[in-house]
Amino acid sequence: MKIQGAFLIICFLTFGGCKEKAKMDEQSTIKNMELADNEISGEGEWEILFDGTSFDNWKAYLDDEMAANWEIEEGAMVFYPPSDRPKGESYNIVTREAYNSFVLSLEWRVAEGANSGIFWGIKEDSVYRQPYETGPEIQVLDNQRHPDAKNGNTHQAGALYDMVAPAEDVTKPAGEWNSCEITVNYKEQKGKVILNGVEIVAFPLDNSQWEALVSDSKFADWSGFGKYATGKIGLQDHGDVVAFKNIKIKRL
Repeated sequence: MKIQGAFLIICFLTFGGCKEKAKMDEQSTIKNMELADNEISGEGEWEILFDGTSFDNWKAYLDDEMAANWEIEEGAMVFYPPSDRPKGESYNIVTREAYNSFVLSLEWRVAEGANSGIFWGIKEDSVYRQPYETGPEIQVLDNQRHPDAKNGNTHQAGALYDMVAPAEDVTKPAGEWNSCEITVNYKEQKGKVILNGVEIVAFPLDNSQWEALVSDSKFADWSGFGKYATGKIGLQDHGDVVAFKNIKIKRL
C-alpha cells in the first residue's frame, strides 16, 4: 500500500509539473507572438510627448518651468496670447529632451487668422533669444486669412518655412484639426512633411543641397540657423491662438 501511495504521489507531481510547464510554454509563446507583432507594426517605439493631461515633457524656452498662457483643454494644449504681453516677452515652448533623427506625429489647429510653427534642432542657449534663430520651422497657419500666406508658397501651412513650399494645399479650415507627420533623418540626409495624409514637402538635410536652400532664404546670414543636428523640438508663440494634441515621437 505504501509503495502504491508513493507511486500515485509521484504521478500527481509529474502530471502537475507537466501541466504547469505547458502553461508556461503557452504564455511564453503568446508573449513572443506579441513581441513579433510589435516589431511588425512599430508599436512600442513611439514616445508620448503630450498625452493630453500634463506638460511634463515641455517647458518654456530658456526656462525650466512651463511657459505661461498654455492651457490643457479637452486633451489638447492650447496657447492663448496675453492681452497685456510685456515688451519682448515670448511664450515659446520646447521639449525637455533633445532629438536627432526622428518621426514627429501630432495634430494642430489654428484660430481664424492665426500663425504658429513647429521647430526642430533648437539649440537652447542664451546666445539665441528665440527658438527660430537655430531651429528650422514647419509652418502652422490659417492659409485663408493670415497675410503671411500671401508672401509666397514657402510661407504657407506645411512649408519648410521660407525654403520649401508645399506641393499642394491640403490644410483644413481654421478651427479644424490637421494631422501632421514630420520626418527628420540626418542619417539619410533627408526630411519630409505629411499633412492630412498627403506628402507635401520633401527636403535635403546636412549637405550641400541644404546649404543652398539656407543660402537662398532669409536665414542666409543667421550664424546658428540649422547648425544643430541634435536639438530640442519647439512650438511657437506667434501671438495667436493655436492648439496641439496627440504629440508623439519615434527616434530613427
